[in-house]
Amino acid sequence: MATAIRRTAPAPHAAADSRAFPPAFLWGTATAAYQIEGAAAEDGRTQSIWDTYARTPGKVRNGDTGDIATDHYHRWREDVAIMADLGVDAYRFSLAWPRIQPTGRGPAVQKGLDFYRRLTDELLEKGIQPVATLYHWDLPQELESMGGWPERATAERFAAYAALAADALGDRVRTWTTLNEPWCSAFLGYASGVHAPGRTDPVAALRAAHHLNLGHGLAVQALRAGLPGDAQIALTLNIHHVRPLTGSPEDVDAARRIDALANRVFTGPVLGGAYPADLLRDTAHLTDWSFVQDGDTAAIRQPLDFLGVNYYTPTLVSAATGGAGHGSDGHGNSAHSPWPGADNVQFHLPPGDRTAMGWAVDPSGLYDLLLGLKADFPDLPLMITENGAAFDDYVNPQGEVVDPDRIAFLHGHLTAVHRAIQAGVDVRGYFLWSLLDNFEWGYGYSKRFGVVYVDYPTGRRIPKASARWYADVARTGTLPAADVT
Repeated sequence: MATAIRRTAPAPHAAADSRAFPPAFLWGTATAAYQIEGAAAEDGRTQSIWDTYARTPGKVRNGDTGDIATDHYHRWREDVAIMADLGVDAYRFSLAWPRIQPTGRGPAVQKGLDFYRRLTDELLEKGIQPVATLYHWDLPQELESMGGWPERATAERFAAYAALAADALGDRVRTWTTLNEPWCSAFLGYASGVHAPGRTDPVAALRAAHHLNLGHGLAVQALRAGLPGDAQIALTLNIHHVRPLTGSPEDVDAARRIDALANRVFTGPVLGGAYPADLLRDTAHLTDWSFVQDGDTAAIRQPLDFLGVNYYTPTLVSAATGGAGHGSDGHGNSAHSPWPGADNVQFHLPPGDRTAMGWAVDPSGLYDLLLGLKADFPDLPLMITENGAAFDDYVNPQGEVVDPDRIAFLHGHLTAVHRAIQAGVDVRGYFLWSLLDNFEWGYGYSKRFGVVYVDYPTGRRIPKASARWYADVARTGTLPAADVT
């Protein structure tokens, strides 16, 4: 059983030095299917690329897999009760493609859909808005065996899967995201190989980026056709806030190259209808981009109701010196670069405090990123769909998990969001990553992002101090002027 979340009694009025968010601001939390569900071979689910990758020796720390994860597939009612105690408005979760459509083709498996029907019904009963992500990296293995995201057929299969999901859940779910962080899918999965499927082909990564874009556009069309008119549809990107190490022309150009590969490879066609000319030039020695067919960019550029933004840390780069290249970019150890066409770029660790992932804690990066998005896309609403931190949490002798560093992280980044709203940025909500400690991809279970501690041997849930803190913020809609533990 989960330990109950203890919240302070509501104050009749916000303190004078509190930061009040807009009344309609959405407070949520988020997870992903492979990271929490488990039940990897139940009710018709087949292997995804992450099942295959996790079973490949040396790919995931300690040989961990998502076979059980946090057992959310069986403990979902308990987890929804925790969300209700948190007082969040919304829950962002992903649908497991191989649970709904095991081979990536053909009809849906009703037992898989029934799980999500039960989950969404319980959320709605508790007054929590379900926010569904169609794809959070768990491509059915059969589609990868046929070529995966570098192949056009996968984008077409994704649109058909989107139509199945809309038909089954459209009466319950009003907010949808097509893809989560397609940069990771394309460049960590197909270039550096530190994510599933573990391929190291830079051209395949660029092809994958395009077909993820195309899949997004086709999926939006399928969702619009199958959902009620008031449905909200978005794309979630892990926008990199790229900073040059110095103001030198060489460092500024290095930042431009990474911005093209990290951000504009997606925002260009999705929001502007074309790939950036400088990206095409930077990668011309690798490919002529002939995989982009006539009509593709028009299909990709579909109206969005908002853009989901995931932010954890800024990216600091310079021109490479002394033959060095790539350096530490925070995306795992690999002899292969996730940055095709940027061999002359060096990555640097920003100064300051760090999370257990080794990532710099820098809320100013989120503020700057939000203002930059407003400048580039002034009419597009934004939603923070992931923000959070991993720390080395433990249960103390009193049975509590006290995590002041996470509270400070959340306070700093929510302050940045509030400042951005005051500066005129249309930010509609914030989804804390993550509800639960879970399978952290290549790090296995060694990193804890949750505001709820999971004792993996028993499955017991223990809300951390940060859960109580966030519950108070979500309940009052105000941010304390100073960190509160």
